[in-house]
Amino acid sequence: MAITERDRPYSQFNFRVSWKPASDNEGESMGEDEIQAGFQEVSGLGLEITIAEYRAGNFKTNEPIKITGTSKTPDITLKRGVMGRLDLYKWLDEVRNGAQNQLKNINIKLMSEDRVTVAQEWVLKNARPMKYTGPSLNGKGTDLAIEELVLSAERIEMPA
Repeated sequence: MAITERDRPYSQFNFRVSWKPASDNEGESMGEDEIQAGFQEVSGLGLEITIAEYRAGNFKTNEPIKITGTSKTPDITLKRGVMGRLDLYKWLDEVRNGAQNQLKNINIKLMSEDRVTVAQEWVLKNARPMKYTGPSLNGKGTDLAIEELVLSAERIEMPA
């Protein structure tokens, strides 16, 4: 899959989220038939690299050198309207009950305005749910019922 580069930024509102078990898609790109749910929002995509400072006592200057350390992926939050589907809850329940084999690779694709061309893609490697928040309910409210799922991933990649 080729990422499409252009002179102006892409809009943020056309995106797709899909997943498969982590063991099923090593080296594969996910097809459109794996899309599991429409999400209203995805937030927290990122990468953090720790930097360690080191200075030996015999350095000629007072400044420490900086050494690249480990990297980590922040928690990613997915939000969607309640649609009566239990697929995310079933995954969360399996992890809650101790299933260590429920890691999934999550693909997040930012689409161009034609909704066909992939502008950018992020792959969350070995992700698992770590928090679920149900909707706020109010008898006088007019807002939509939105559920939230927070994922913990071991690595984030941006395939070329």
